[in-house]
Amino acid sequence: MDLGLKGKTVVVTGGSKGIGLACARLFLGEGAKVGITSRDQANIDRAKAELPALFGHAADLVDADQAAAMVAAMEKALGPIDILVNSAGAAKRVPPDELNPAHWRASLDAKFFTYINVMDPVVKLMAKRGSGVIVNVIGAGGKVASPTHLGGGAANAALMLVTAGLGNAYAGKGVRVVGINPGLTDTERVADGMKAESRMTGLSPEEARQKNVARIPLGRIATPEEIANAVLFLASSKASYITAVNINMDGGSTPVVV
Repeated sequence: MDLGLKGKTVVVTGGSKGIGLACARLFLGEGAKVGITSRDQANIDRAKAELPALFGHAADLVDADQAAAMVAAMEKALGPIDILVNSAGAAKRVPPDELNPAHWRASLDAKFFTYINVMDPVVKLMAKRGSGVIVNVIGAGGKVASPTHLGGGAANAALMLVTAGLGNAYAGKGVRVVGINPGLTDTERVADGMKAESRMTGLSPEEARQKNVARIPLGRIATPEEIANAVLFLASSKASYITAVNINMDGGSTPVVV
């Protein structure tokens, strides 16, 4: 299927590893121009060693000024942004008795504002041009509370509302905004989460992983490429009537009507 992405300018935040890197790889395969961002230049360099066609720009997206400067640098290097994929930032997972106000605030900075600080300038630029797509890779933790992911889950829930709200607000200006909520996915972030659960339960990280996998009806965790496949479809013209929604991708773990 030709997704019509050839020549499109795509920016993937958190694009140096995990789901973000999988998205960047697939967009390049479709002939898009792809820019990635990460806080760590070394991570960008590793991604570019694998995918030399990538344009990279290091920025801490918790800082609104750095986020705006990144957007400007991407448009200068690649042209007007047609597609934004937000996949940067993850709140640190901790057992509930380790939570404190500073952790809650850090969770919002790490996951909520890393998305908001990029979406704000980009959605307005897209609206002025009359077209664009934003796909937010959020997380199932915003729908189902996990004891070790309360801060990040709260940020995810807020992003789901923002996604629905911006999708509604900007639909008349030609901009679509969609969210994807992955469940457990084979990334470094999930591995770190298993370590936090291990501290709380006394299980080893591998035992914690197996316990969580046992709850998934499909019987396994997702690969980053599976999430990326959905991102590409939603970013394409094939999904032209989909906006202001958040789609679960959790292997059937939350069989609810939404």
